[in-house]
Amino acid sequence: QVPLVESGGGLVQAGGFLRLSCAAAGRTFSGGTTAWFRQAPGKEREFVAAITWSVSVRYYADSVKGRFIISRDIAKNTVYLQMNRLKPEDTAVYYCAAGKPSGSYLSHLSYDYWGQGTQVTVSS
Repeated sequence: QVPLVESGGGLVQAGGFLRLSCAAAGRTFSGGTTAWFRQAPGKEREFVAAITWSVSVRYYADSVKGRFIISRDIAKNTVYLQMNRLKPEDTAVYYCAAGKPSGSYLSHLSYDYWGQGTQVTVSS
């Protein structure tokens, strides 16, 4: 019901950076939580980061803490994931998710809306 439009994925060398964007159409993120997950081939979907829309509380997976920054632009109804000092192990399809989870924000099962995914590839 809430289309999420992702952009910003691509190919980058190790140590480089990318910024992913997730824009909501048809409805705002107000009152909800937006998260980024990633999934590498043959692996389970993994939590990356999350942000609450109203008060901007942020959460990060240990694997990306200190390197990735999640933020939001209220006027543009957009959430960003700034990815710095990228590593080959960051290679995955990255998904934007949104909803008003009553359960754990760490679980992909807690989110109702998903983007199509954007590929991030980090070369050695």
